[in-house]
Amino acid sequence: MSSIMLLPGVVYHPGWLDRAGQETLVADLRAAVRAAPLFTPTMPRTGKPFSVRMTNLGRLGWVSDKERGYRYQGTHPETGAPWPPMPAVLERLWNELSGFPAPAEACLVNFYDPKARMGLHQDRDEETFEAPVVSLSLGDAALFRIGGRNRKDPTRSIRLESGDALTFGGEARLAFHGIDRVYPGTSTLLPQEGRINLTLRRVTAP
Repeated sequence: MSSIMLLPGVVYHPGWLDRAGQETLVADLRAAVRAAPLFTPTMPRTGKPFSVRMTNLGRLGWVSDKERGYRYQGTHPETGAPWPPMPAVLERLWNELSGFPAPAEACLVNFYDPKARMGLHQDRDEETFEAPVVSLSLGDAALFRIGGRNRKDPTRSIRLESGDALTFGGEARLAFHGIDRVYPGTSTLLPQEGRINLTLRRVTAP
């Protein structure tokens, strides 16, 4: 399918990964989670748990806790082991859609159960904002919302289906965005209801 520009810097790539590719990637993710189990990050200062569980792939991983806040680090916060490598299909995703000359360093793996949400936020813990954020959806559909650099800017929403990819960069790199809801039972990819979102980022300046 053709790519669709939703807003300046925000590009939607419907059906980027076909069903067979999704099934292979899910199998790769299950192996990765055995090495780097899903954990529940907590908010800085308050310690309130996120509604999503997560892990990471790649050289760096994003974590958050009450004591040290948002940050990237090279090891799992509970096991102390390095993060597993990214599967080749995610490297291809980055190479095809990012338009950036240096590789992605981090892939956040967020698991949404049917009740999980992600409030409007900015991805601004990286050293450089030159590279876009590239994401891939797996499993149940979700309602994604994105606006501008100010939290009160107008927003636009789009339903992301399993296999859809999305990029936002340039003037939209620091746009507020989030997940308003998950639509349970809209995909048969995962044995249980839920959604996996993979978010690729460049963390350091190349």
